[in-house]
Amino acid sequence: MMTLQPVLLSGGSGTRLWPLSREAYPKQFLPLAGEETMLQATWQRVAAIADVAPIVVAGEEHRFLVAEQLRQIGAPVPAILLEPLGRNTAPAIAAAALQAMAGGEDPLLLVLPSDHVVRDPAAFREAVRVASPAAEAGALVTFGIVPTAPETGFGYIQAASGEGVRKVLRFVEKPDAATAQGYLASGDFFWNSGMFLLRASRFLEELQRFRPAIAAAVRAAHATAARDGDFIRLDKIAFADCPSDSIDYAVMEHTDAAMVLPVNFGWNDVGSWSSLWDVSAQDASGNACRGEVITVDSRNSYAWAQRMVALVGVDDIVVVETADAVLVARKDRVQQVKEVVAQLKDAQRSQVVFHREVYRPWGSYDSVDVGDGFQVKRIKVKPGARLSLQSHKRRAEHWVVVRGTARVTRDNDVFELYANQSAYIPIGARHRLENPGADVLELIEVQSGDYLGEDDIVRYEDQYGRT
Repeated sequence: MMTLQPVLLSGGSGTRLWPLSREAYPKQFLPLAGEETMLQATWQRVAAIADVAPIVVAGEEHRFLVAEQLRQIGAPVPAILLEPLGRNTAPAIAAAALQAMAGGEDPLLLVLPSDHVVRDPAAFREAVRVASPAAEAGALVTFGIVPTAPETGFGYIQAASGEGVRKVLRFVEKPDAATAQGYLASGDFFWNSGMFLLRASRFLEELQRFRPAIAAAVRAAHATAARDGDFIRLDKIAFADCPSDSIDYAVMEHTDAAMVLPVNFGWNDVGSWSSLWDVSAQDASGNACRGEVITVDSRNSYAWAQRMVALVGVDDIVVVETADAVLVARKDRVQQVKEVVAQLKDAQRSQVVFHREVYRPWGSYDSVDVGDGFQVKRIKVKPGARLSLQSHKRRAEHWVVVRGTARVTRDNDVFELYANQSAYIPIGARHRLENPGADVLELIEVQSGDYLGEDDIVRYEDQYGRT
C-alpha cells in the first residue's frame, strides 16, 4: 500500500463567521465545534491512518498559529508550506505534491480543508480506505457527501450509477432551490466536499495537461523556496505569476480520471453561523450557546458570548459578542455578514483583520485603552519567548510587570523586573523584552507619543524572521 500523506489546507479568512473569524485569526484556528480548534480536529481525524507528518499549506501571517496549535496536541512536526499570497486550491495542492515528492516518494495525498466538521471520524477513515485502491491506480478521487436537504449553498457532483468509487459525470455550480430539489430526488447528485485522495504525480500530470501555467509557476516557486526550520516559503515573485484557480476548475472538471466516493460521515463545511448552529449541541428549545448565555422564551437561536448575554423572547437569531464587536442577525440572513465585512474593509477598520487581543509568536497583546497621544496594552509573553530587539521613532513606552519575570534590554543595559516593578523606554532607545521564567509573563505597557501605529517599529534582531 502506498504512503498516505495528509495535506491540510489552512488558507482563507472565513469572513462569513465574523466577528469571531478575522483575517489574522480565521475560523480554522478557532474551537468552533468542540474543545479543539478546527485545524487540530482535522489532524486528529486523520492521525490514526497517516503514515507521515502532515504537510500544511498556509499563509505567511498564520505560520506560528499552525505550528503552535499542532504542537499543543502532540502532532508530528509538520512541513508548513507558506504561500506569500492566496492563489486558491489548485496551486496550493500542487505545491504540496511537489513537497511530498521532494524525497523521491510518490505518496497518496489526502487533501483536507482544515475548517470542516466531520461528526463520524471512524466512517471518514473507512471512506479513505475504500477510496485508496482507485487513487493508487491513478484516479483523482473526491468525496461526495450524500445530501440531506436541497441545499443551495453547495456545489454538486453527478456520479455514474453503481456502488463505491464511481466515475464523475459532471460538476455543477450552486443551484437554485428547484434544481437542488431535483438533485436530491434523483439520488445521483452529491455535495462537493472539497476533499480529495490522489497520487501526487498523477495530480501534477493532469495539472500540467490542463493548466500548464499553474504547474510551471508553482514548480518555479517551490524550486526556489527558502527553508526556515519547519517553514518552507514559496518564492514570492514566482508564486505571484501563478494564475488563481480551484482544483475543480483547473483539473477535476476536465480530467477523465475524476472519480467520486459517496459518503455520509456527518460532514459540514461550517460556512456560516446557521451551519454552525446545525452542528452544535442544542437545548430543548433548539438554542445552541457558547459562553455565559441566558435564554428566556427563545428558540432555535445561536449565541456565542465572551461576556454575559441574555436572549429574551427571540427566535431564529444569531448573537455573537466579542471584546470589540457584536453581531445580531436573523439566522436566515447570516450570509449577508460578508457585506458587513466588505463595509469594514472599505472603511479600513481594524476589526476586519484583528481581534482586540492580537496574537504574536511570542504571546499576545490586548489593547485595553487608547486616546489622543496614549495607548494602554496588556502584554503576555510565553515562557522562554522574547520580542525582537527594536526601537520606535515616535513613541515612548512604560512597562509595569503584573506577573512573572521580565528581562529587559534597554540600549546597553540588561536587567530583570518582577511584579510591581517598572521600566521606562525612551523614544529611540533600542529595547527588548524577554521572559526567562517558567510561567507566562504579564505586564501593562503604556505608550505615549504623537503616533502609536504598529508600523513604527525598527527591528534589529528577531528570532522569528521578521527583520
